[in-house]
This record gives sequence, structure tokens and C-alpha cells, in this order.
Amino acid sequence: MPVIDVKHLTKSYTTYKRGAGMKQTFTSFFRREAVSVQAVNDISFAIEQGEICGMLGPNGAGKSTAIKMLCGALYPTSGEIEVLGYSPARDRKHYVRTIGAVFGQKSQLIWDIPPIDSFKMNKAIYGISATDFSNRLDELASLLDIAGVMEKPTRVLSLGERMKCEFVMAMLHRPDILFLDEPTIGLDVIAKLKIREFIHQMNKQQNMTCILTTHDLEDVEELAHRVIVINHGEKVFDDSLQRLKLFLGEKKHVSFTFNESVRDTLFDNDWTKVMERPSDLQITLEVDTARISISDFLENISRRHAFSDISVKELPIQQVVMNIYENAKSSLNRHPLE
Repeated sequence: MPVIDVKHLTKSYTTYKRGAGMKQTFTSFFRREAVSVQAVNDISFAIEQGEICGMLGPNGAGKSTAIKMLCGALYPTSGEIEVLGYSPARDRKHYVRTIGAVFGQKSQLIWDIPPIDSFKMNKAIYGISATDFSNRLDELASLLDIAGVMEKPTRVLSLGERMKCEFVMAMLHRPDILFLDEPTIGLDVIAKLKIREFIHQMNKQQNMTCILTTHDLEDVEELAHRVIVINHGEKVFDDSLQRLKLFLGEKKHVSFTFNESVRDTLFDNDWTKVMERPSDLQITLEVDTARISISDFLENISRRHAFSDISVKELPIQQVVMNIYENAKSSLNRHPLE
């Protein structure tokens, strides 16, 4: 039985057009044109215990709105959400004890006091015993390497230090489910690695379920077991990361360094496309391996031209997701991948 079960979830807002200029602004005081915005439109999915699910989509796609409804912060317009047997919005008082949340652009920490005082506030809110609090805080501080910053005012912490403290705030009460909305936004490479390692550790130790929304596709590749793509409020993909990469077909990127200049016309066929040409000797190609095997392709090239270096890589996930975004309103909306 899934721990998160979402059926036909919809959230719509009503806003008003104000117009531009003095005349239209004045007119809007007396007569405003209502505009309905469909932030989330009839999405359904189920997530099992211990699963890490990445939720992708462009800005305004509805990811954060969906997360807020799953956290119980927003009421859905229609549809059903059941998480660990709770309805998030209706049973919020009891439900929030089972979840943790980290929002990259909204802080739980109090700006003018040290994180340790914010942690103690959460201890009181969640009724954590002194022994459990001490043991848990020591464990989390060690994993995230924040022992030296917990007693500094939050306002003087770096972004990476603050985000690590945000994770401690979210994890002190040992939640069963963790919601992450852009948790690594703006962080440097080292801080991102530390946070990814921490999420992996918590998932392994506690069998913790996690939903992650992000624009950083490395987060998804490093963490997610499964990917949901939302575009214009609609679910357009729901499957494994591997199948996401295969969305454009069984394609690979092959880079050559030739011993002599090679014309692009050599690759004029139905299964090869030139992606990059840094110099006369270097070229990167996209090869459709459903049409021709890599071994046959390389043998075909080597018979005609000598090369000194070659690399074969999976299709970059950025390209796959970009293609999904671009095609979501047309082919994918007519034939969703599920």
C-alpha cells in the first residue's frame, strides 16, 4: 500500500487583471476582470515507503503548489490526497508530526537568534524528550558538519550553513516523509554534495520517503528512484529516471577526435545528428542506437577515417527534460507517458 496516494488533484486560483496606466488602474477600482489560473490540473500518483521521487517542471509548472497541498499548507480545489492515512489539510494537527519539509527559498530558522535556539523551539513544538533531542541533534550535527555554527546568529551564516541547519530543523522529530522544495538552490558544489549524502543516509537509515522538487538535474540523477514531470499543471511523465533518458529514443552522444579534417556530410543519414563541432578535428554526434548499433556505427566510421580519441555517453538528462517541456503541450498531453 502506498504511503502517498494522490488522485485527480486540482488547484485553481482566481486573480484579477489590473491593466496598465492611470485610466485602467482607476477603472479596476470599480470593475475588475477575473482570471482563473489552473496551478495543478488533475494529477494522480502513488509513492511507496522509502522511495525518493523527483518532481521536475519549469517555473510556474505547479510543482511547489503540489508540494504545499501534500504538506497540508493549501487546500486542494478538488481531488484526494492521503498520506500515511491522513488527509493533509483536514488532519493537519496530527499529520505534521509525521512529515518534515525544507523549502530552499523559505526559512524555518529565526533570523536573529542562533540555530540551536530554533532547534529547541522545535523540541518544544514536537514534544521531543531531552534525551532524544540531545542524541538526535548530535547525530545530525555530525552528519552535516554544523557543530561549529549552531551557536552563531542565523543572519551571519553562509547559505550552505543555513541550509544544513534547515535540514536539522526538518529532521529532529524523525519524520517518515520529507518534502524538499529546491533544497540546493544557490548552493556551491561542496554544500550540494553534503546535502545529497545526508538525504541518502536518512533514506537508508530510516527508510524515509522523500519528494524532491528541483531545477538541478544532478540532484535528480544522484538521488531519485523515480521522476514525475509536471508542465502547465499537468503530469506529463511518471516513470524511472532510465525511462526518462530513453524518452527521445535509444540515443547516445559520441565524441570523436579525428586525425584529419572530416566533413559534416559524412554523417548525413537518418540515425546521426551533429551536435557540436569545436574544431575541424573534433565533433560530437547524437547516434540513434535503435537504428544502428554503436559497434556497427564505430566500425563504419573507422573504415573511412582514423581517429585518436573517442567517448560514448548517455544522452544528457538536461536535453531530455528540455524536449519534454517543449513538447508537453502537444504530443505528450495527448499521449502522456505513464
